[in-house]
Amino acid sequence: MLEYRRPKRIRKYETLFIIHPDRVEERQEVLDRLSQIVRENDGDVLKVDEWGMRKLAYPIEKKRQGYYILVEFYGNAELPAKLEYFFRVDERVIRFIVVKLEDRYRPEEEAAAEAA
Repeated sequence: MLEYRRPKRIRKYETLFIIHPDRVEERQEVLDRLSQIVRENDGDVLKVDEWGMRKLAYPIEKKRQGYYILVEFYGNAELPAKLEYFFRVDERVIRFIVVKLEDRYRPEEEAAAEAA
């Protein structure tokens, strides 16, 4: 008997995270690991926007500044939970948020629209 498998829905997300000010030199390692997790979940990183060192709204771990990075990416529905686990475990990240931008994202259609 043939089983029907629902195709995985690709969604578009963005995450904003803050790196501990004393660990800024390790930000590329954090970005590399984030990219690896995204690729493992049928996705890809679309845009990385490093905002740089900024003042925090309130002190975190007795620090008043942090290094902000905004990343836009797409992947399957399990991806946000895996990224949140990574951010919680990694001591270089002091705050983060992952937000779904689009429920049904088709990267091939967006690439065709940009090429036209």
